Parts: sequence; structure tokens; C-alpha cells
Amino acid sequence: MSELADYYRNRAGEYDAVYDKPERQEDLARLRALLPPLVRGRSVLEVAAGTGYWTTALATTAASVLATDVNEETLAIARTRSYGPGEVRFQTADAYDLGAIEGRFDAIFAGFFWSHVLRADLRRFVAGLRERLEPGGVLILADNRYVEGSNYPITRTTAEGDTYQLRQLADGRTFEVLKNFPTREEFAAGVQPGEVEWTELTYFWLGTVC
Repeated sequence: MSELADYYRNRAGEYDAVYDKPERQEDLARLRALLPPLVRGRSVLEVAAGTGYWTTALATTAASVLATDVNEETLAIARTRSYGPGEVRFQTADAYDLGAIEGRFDAIFAGFFWSHVLRADLRRFVAGLRERLEPGGVLILADNRYVEGSNYPITRTTAEGDTYQLRQLADGRTFEVLKNFPTREEFAAGVQPGEVEWTELTYFWLGTVC
């Protein structure tokens, strides 16, 4: 995971370019519309918030959002955005070690991080999220679907089924990045027990667990 953190730290300044892809605009608008009703009036912990792109959608209806990321470089960009009306705070935190975060929350959102979790680590990751969740709270996860021509090609698959992509930054540096693309069945297996709702768009998926 250290290489993944290094990749996103170095990519911070160009991170939001991924949201400019023309073919994804309709899906992005739909996903941004689906999130606010899920967090209406809730206290939200956002895991791997990055530059705050999704935080802006959550804050439109949430009572409060604590946006966390392992990289201060991406959070520095997130702090420059406008939010509201919900209260938004920021804190550096490792998605696998949320113990330093005070309190519990009645919604947890992790956007575009599930794909960066090794299949063997999914249970541990989900258990860590649930430790920060109030009884009756909801886990909300969203991520990419693999669409050839829109995603980076998969360049390596391990015996465990984890898939990787080679990604190049604007300065030419190349990183190998873990990027898994789960099916609904794989997602449901990873978050059990719980009642799963799954929405599948062309380029993205949204899963909730109660």
C-alpha cells in the first residue's frame, strides 16, 4: 500500500483530471445525485476522501462530514473547495487504521478505494469500517467498473485474482497500481453480514450495506 500512497501523493495536483473524461459525465452526474439522499441528516466519515470531489456531494445533505485521507497533499486540495451546508472537517488517517478517529458515525463513505484493497484484505478493511459505525448506520461504497478504452488496461493478474494497472503521471513517472473490479456477488461476499443494495451504472457501481 505504500506504493499506492506514493502514487496518489504525487498525483494530487492532477488527480481531478479523471473526472473530465467525456464519456463518464452522465454517470458522474447520476452518482453525485444518488449519494446525497443516502447521507441526509447523518454524521458521515469519509474514508480516502482524496481531493474532496465526492465530499462536495456528501456535504449538501449530511449533518457533518469528516473527510479523511492518508495523504496530506490531497487533503490540502480538498480544503480549498467550497462545501455546505453540512459541516466539513478534515483529518489525515490510514483507511486500514481508523482508531485515531474519535467517535462513531451513522454513515461511512469510501469512494473509489475498494478497488485498491487486496482481495485477501477485504474482510479486515470492512471490519475496520464497521468499528467506526453506529448501530443502525450504513456503509456506502462506490467505485469503477472496467470498461475497455475508458480504464487503464489490466497489465497483471495474480494467482489470488488481484488485478493491476500501469499508470503514468504527467511527468513521466510510472506506477503499478492495484485496481480490482468486483461483481455484485463479490462485493456482497466481502461485506457480509448485511443487507446489500447495488446500483450498477456503465462506468461505476454503488453499494450500500445496512
